[in-house]
Amino acid sequence: MKVSTIGTAVPQVTARSKVLGRAVYAGDMKIAGMLHGKVLRSPYPHARIVSIDVSAALALPGVKAVLTGADAPRAKWGVHHKERRILAEGKVRFAGEEVAAVAAITEEIARDALDLIQVEYEELPAVLTPEEGLDEDAPGVHDGRNNVSHEIKVEHGDVDAAFASADLVHEATYRCHAQYPGYLEPMATVATIDPDGRLQVWTSTQSAFLARARLSMALEIPVSQIRVIQATTGGGFGGKMVEDANNLIAGLLALRTGKPVRVVNNRLEDFLACCSSVPEQVTLKLGMRRDGTIVGKEVRIIAECGAYSGLSAEVMHVSAMRSDNMHRLQNLRSHSTLVYTNNPPHGAFRGFGGAQMQFALNSHIDTMARKLGLDPVDVHKTNAIRAGEVSIHGWKIGSSGLKECLDQCMDAIQWQAKRSAPRAAGTVRRGVGIAAAMHVSGNRTIGNWDGSTVMLKVNEDGRVMIHSAEAEIGQGSNTMLSQIVAHELNIPISHTHVVAPDTDLSPYAIGSLASRVTIAAGNAAILAARAAREKLFALAATTLKTTPDQLEIAEGAIRIREQPEKKATLAQIAALHIWRHDGEGLQVSATWDAKTEMHADVHGNVAPAHSFAAQAVEVEVDTETGRVTVVDSFVSDDCGKALNPLAIHGQTNGASVQAMGWALYEEMQLENGRLMNGNFADYTMPTADAVPMLRSGIVESIDPNGPYGAKGASETAILPGAPAIANAVFDAIGVRITDLPITPEKVLAGLRAKRAAEGDAVHA
Repeated sequence: MKVSTIGTAVPQVTARSKVLGRAVYAGDMKIAGMLHGKVLRSPYPHARIVSIDVSAALALPGVKAVLTGADAPRAKWGVHHKERRILAEGKVRFAGEEVAAVAAITEEIARDALDLIQVEYEELPAVLTPEEGLDEDAPGVHDGRNNVSHEIKVEHGDVDAAFASADLVHEATYRCHAQYPGYLEPMATVATIDPDGRLQVWTSTQSAFLARARLSMALEIPVSQIRVIQATTGGGFGGKMVEDANNLIAGLLALRTGKPVRVVNNRLEDFLACCSSVPEQVTLKLGMRRDGTIVGKEVRIIAECGAYSGLSAEVMHVSAMRSDNMHRLQNLRSHSTLVYTNNPPHGAFRGFGGAQMQFALNSHIDTMARKLGLDPVDVHKTNAIRAGEVSIHGWKIGSSGLKECLDQCMDAIQWQAKRSAPRAAGTVRRGVGIAAAMHVSGNRTIGNWDGSTVMLKVNEDGRVMIHSAEAEIGQGSNTMLSQIVAHELNIPISHTHVVAPDTDLSPYAIGSLASRVTIAAGNAAILAARAAREKLFALAATTLKTTPDQLEIAEGAIRIREQPEKKATLAQIAALHIWRHDGEGLQVSATWDAKTEMHADVHGNVAPAHSFAAQAVEVEVDTETGRVTVVDSFVSDDCGKALNPLAIHGQTNGASVQAMGWALYEEMQLENGRLMNGNFADYTMPTADAVPMLRSGIVESIDPNGPYGAKGASETAILPGAPAIANAVFDAIGVRITDLPITPEKVLAGLRAKRAAEGDAVHA
């Protein structure tokens, strides 16, 4: 290799297998004797299961098993609370909850068997909104407790004194709705019993080891009796972490039948089973000085987890505090409450609670800046936390490119010129908006470890096998690992191969969450590659009769730097590592753990690095129809060192499209707790012709803790999109939308209210 790929545009190492149709997803897998699993779901949001008769289904030729809650283990599973059964027993708590599972010789027979299962329900009163859930007379979604799943209270400084000293105090309430992850591949699992009686599972997942832990918990079998292999995964966006029941049901059916079982969600099933993002109502109060300095902040969040808590508590935690750390804030008070309802569960989603609060915060800053006659960009810059500073929650900021991100966006959108230009008075009006955000790269909150281990095997041909259980879900982690190992060993990237995560073979890993893979696994890969190089050099030095410090790797060989003609090929040295007295295959392992700390009372340096982003948009608002169209967008992403700009631009633009969908039209429509639009025909997502030419930029702030200075670049860019659009809508028509999505109906209602208020002012 003559030139390193670090910092250059590199196609995904997984791209060829995917575009040629050779990648094997769990839904593609076929094993001899494989059965097909299907799930019967509750039609009611809350009901008592009076009886279940499965006899007719069992009598159907080709049906091998019909399981109900009575056939499942007694253990409950979950994240924040252990409260969910694999199959419901006694009660159902949301429309779509899993009640029975069938395994049959064909998918068609399994579906027919579902129709033969007779379930008698006694419908119960349902709690369908957080407000209902918090009513003291509301029925408990879970017996023996009220409907508050989790609560967070935080206070720093003197908030009341800060508000008293402010030149402007503004309070408003913002509402955010649930968004379905919308990945291309629905959840799918194949489970079987191996010859040794162990459960073997191929599944679409963001973490093979977390999937194994949950299977162990729910099925009541030791983790060592379970092997989880990550199949090719067609997107995750948080939805394939630890909250779906797909692989649990497949595992249960395999254990009960002794046969391989494949369970693949259809799209409606996936809408019902996959956790959507957490709906939140955010009441925000800020105190600001005349120069734009934020002196005090008060937050009240009411969040809804649905029927089961899942990861919603952790999501609300992020909403409650992460945005505090992007500003040089000293006075803060917040109170957040997570509420159970009888709606389908909510949980992890790209940005993990950051989008909800950033919508409120950025909308608020824009409003207050206008009231004070300031540019919102200047307000962001005035308050932006800087590298080397410690935030109000004890976060140590190693790098920050927030100001540079804002500058990139301003230049790209022609901010000053368009903002100062006269607004047209016609039917279609244009406006510009901007927003900023931060996210973590790593997060020491699961337990007292936020590290990664990478194992390398150098084969006899000098090529390298990379073993890591960090999950490739389309974001490019395999490419990143290959780039780093190739760079450190000075070999072509094609001479590396990343092995699929396998809990029997891979070193332990947390997986793809909290934008942690680049910083954690990237650092581990550097250490492992250097350890492999050290072993290669030690043996080559003996062979070439020199010292290791005189050696280099170049053009497929290890050679003496000053005498390049004296060399041995990598393959020769790798083979010699085996074929000698006391030899062995060249294998190394290295672990990197962030030098962070577990938070105590919502305080502590939990992340090794922090990413920042900004987005500027221009919108067109049709005042007759209320339609909002994004006509231009530019996202700037501070990702530290850009290891692969091509991948980063892809992630940034993909994130901004998801944000546009959430801001303008994606919304899960529930009627009496039942999902009414669980398909891509009725659940409107952005398509290529619905978004402008996507533009993005990169800020390289070079983080001291990142591999070559890199930070995460998969999530931050989704956070500023919705508030940037809302701010642009206000700039265009003077209507502030605080309730997402920004639908034509809301725009027209806002225009009517504005005209009425203006008329009242004239008459007054």
